[in-house]
Amino acid sequence: MPVVQLVWFRSDLRVYDNAALTEAMAQGPTIALFVAFRQSWYQHDMAPVKQDLIRRRVQALQQELAGLNVPLLLVEGNSYQDVQSVFEQLLPLGIARVYTEVEYELRERRRDQVLKDWLAVRGVAWWQCDRQCVFVPGSFVNGSGAMYQVYTPFKKRWLQRFAEQGVQVLAKPKPQAPVVLDLPLVTPMQGGNNSSADWPVQQDDVMQQLRHFCQQQVQDYQKLRDLPALDATSRLSPYLAIGAISVRQCIARLQVEAGADLQQANSGASVWLSELIWRDFYKHVLVAWPDLIKHQPFQTDTAAIRWHNDETLFQAWCDGTTGYPLVDAAMRQLNQTGWMHNRLRMVVASFLVKDLHIDWRWGERYFMSRLIDGDFAANNGGWQWAASTGTDAAPYFRIFNPVTQSERFDPDGIFIRNWVPELARLPNQHIHWPHKLPMSKEYPGAVVDHAKARQVTLELFRHARQQGEKSDEST
Repeated sequence: MPVVQLVWFRSDLRVYDNAALTEAMAQGPTIALFVAFRQSWYQHDMAPVKQDLIRRRVQALQQELAGLNVPLLLVEGNSYQDVQSVFEQLLPLGIARVYTEVEYELRERRRDQVLKDWLAVRGVAWWQCDRQCVFVPGSFVNGSGAMYQVYTPFKKRWLQRFAEQGVQVLAKPKPQAPVVLDLPLVTPMQGGNNSSADWPVQQDDVMQQLRHFCQQQVQDYQKLRDLPALDATSRLSPYLAIGAISVRQCIARLQVEAGADLQQANSGASVWLSELIWRDFYKHVLVAWPDLIKHQPFQTDTAAIRWHNDETLFQAWCDGTTGYPLVDAAMRQLNQTGWMHNRLRMVVASFLVKDLHIDWRWGERYFMSRLIDGDFAANNGGWQWAASTGTDAAPYFRIFNPVTQSERFDPDGIFIRNWVPELARLPNQHIHWPHKLPMSKEYPGAVVDHAKARQVTLELFRHARQQGEKSDEST
């Protein structure tokens, strides 16, 4: 019986800088597997547009692997419980070892442990790498021996390690000899609905997008990144979320193109590097505090907050009909494209929690159900930051004013006019707050008064803290 290596692709959908693929091909004839877990994806609130991006990307990956003579078997599954039945069909091929990259979420860790034990009984080895982050979660800690809870000291330690070790990007493996095997008949993976068609999925196209950003745009990133009307960000987050490109590749390209600017504080290159470090930070936090997967607040005293959770207000937020133009424009961008500018993610999150007094978990879940770049660690971290419930959270009294945010970051109303066409004819001085004018019925009135809502927010947090202090005194 032939002996082959099996690479199980999950969140590492690339041929460059893929340790599992590189190691497997170094050991002998290699085949590959991808399983689309339809039910499990929906249980994770994965956006349909992200599902489509994954399906399109793995079809492109199949072609790219064919150039390496590595056959990729694409399987349509239902839930993680289907994993063993898929592998039962593959074992007669003479699988010697399964190669994967770690996934940090609890369900995925449990799935992998069950499969690892099941394979071990059948004499199949398990090889797993941990390269989602530049530095493995838990590989450096603070002075007390614990994981950092605040970003700034984490970043300082990260940069120190980076200066010492740099990053290693693995090359694309060389083609192997053709593998001649009778692959099993499985349920073939379904195609998507092409809802992500605006996002190229060929590896070369993604890498060219990275090169273009680092060569042509990153120098202005610090100055322009908060202006949603401009195409001034990398727009690589969907590819990072599915592993079509790695954070190491991003950093290595940034080093090549930015040169000395990377060492200059507040340069565009150093600020973009900081954004990449934020992604690592939230993944490190997730591994250190797995209860976050269970949607628990990091700041435990905030669990006592009594959110109002008005479903009518929540629906207005979801639909982009709150009467606050920048909030509405951002939500309509999300609903129509599956993507939202990062500055606007903070604005709409603050508005949901601190103007509408709705539980941040409602917004977190809605984002995951819509975002093409949905990533649990980054999404959870961002929402808990905005809600003042997480690590390194914004102080609860820091509450974004959606009107002044609009005036500051979309001063000419270009972004608003693009996504809220009913306001397109308004002059600049009225577009951020159109309610002083006699308006047509096309645009809704404001659902809340920001100044009054702010006072309610402060009281909600003060009350929760008082409850926490009383609880501490009674123990």
